[in-house]
Amino acid sequence: MDTLNAIEERRSVKHYDTSFEMPAEDIERLLDLALLSPTSFNIQNWRFVVVRDPGQRKALRAAAWDQAQVTDAQLLFVLCGDVKAWAKQPERYWCNAPSEVQQSLASVLGQFYESAGEQVQRDEVMRSCGIAAQTLMLAAKAMGYDSNPMIGFDAEQVAKIIQLPADHAIGMMLVIGKADKPARPRGGQLSKDEVVVFDRFGK
Repeated sequence: MDTLNAIEERRSVKHYDTSFEMPAEDIERLLDLALLSPTSFNIQNWRFVVVRDPGQRKALRAAAWDQAQVTDAQLLFVLCGDVKAWAKQPERYWCNAPSEVQQSLASVLGQFYESAGEQVQRDEVMRSCGIAAQTLMLAAKAMGYDSNPMIGFDAEQVAKIIQLPADHAIGMMLVIGKADKPARPRGGQLSKDEVVVFDRFGK
């Protein structure tokens, strides 16, 4: 499936075939593609928690108001990010660049995020998680799988279950698998006139 078709056909699927076993090579392919998702300054601040343990899945389902896809889909990700990734050996984000480029970028990176403050640092994690989630969902659709991004969960409970480090933040959960039932028909799209703004709001 090409990218345009994947965009058109991707839907949030809630029901998954629990008898299906996803090949290991497909899981690795999805992860490899996720790592190509762009991040500001190439800081790669997303972290992909792949939850495989059935007991942990059950606990996460309870934290997600008993939504069945948490345990039924073949893959469950908790997409989170390192809020302080910008300060942790930043030269490694450009390891293939000359050393002078690494040092220059690291200096600019540090100055930017330190002066920007905690909110911008957290916002950067949310942006990175969102982009990575879309990469995973479109890749999954192109490979014949379905997905469901999720924000319906108790973030504090999820953080405890996955033992989230203090300097990390959760963006969303995401399930991927083989659909058992198709998604409902689209609820309706707003018109371009309502959501597209050229140049500025107002006259």
